Amino acid sequence: MKVDKRLFRDLAQFWNTAYSCFTFGKVDLVPTVEEYMALLRCLKIQVDRSHSRAVSVLTFLKKLMNITGMSEQWVAARIKQKGDSKCISWKNLKDIILAHPDAKKKVDVFTLSIYGLVVFPKDLGHVDEVFSDLFDHLDKRVTPVPAILAETFRSLNSYRRAGEGRFIGCAQLLLAWFHSHF
Repeated sequence: MKVDKRLFRDLAQFWNTAYSCFTFGKVDLVPTVEEYMALLRCLKIQVDRSHSRAVSVLTFLKKLMNITGMSEQWVAARIKQKGDSKCISWKNLKDIILAHPDAKKKVDVFTLSIYGLVVFPKDLGHVDEVFSDLFDHLDKRVTPVPAILAETFRSLNSYRRAGEGRFIGCAQLLLAWFHSHF
């Protein structure tokens, strides 16, 4: 789904930061976990469990080593600092997808890329370190939908307060949800 920036900007004006919902006159609408699960066609895996950040987590370097199956030197050479966080470029991940001998690793790297580039696009052409936490939970059959929805709310609140800037979330998913109601 192509994102019409003007439509999205207009839609964001109806976001009520105090109540975390869209307000249209006397009607309030808010995306729910169940609706996002249906739109994403997620299985109802572990619906009673959601993503949370562990107290002791591996470093971004170690997580990328586990996900990609590449050496510490290879991963360390490709991690870049962008603003206040670390990331890896899509080009490096694409090279792994095309050349890695392990099919499961190819799928894992592709999945990480989709989450980092499409669902939570933070820095164009790069996958941010925060999404490696979410990715780690997918293997444990924990649904990512609450995290996706929470990031949507957080980003809408930030976007609405600032009055401008960039929405960091999956705008296509939000617009698909919106279109499903009208």
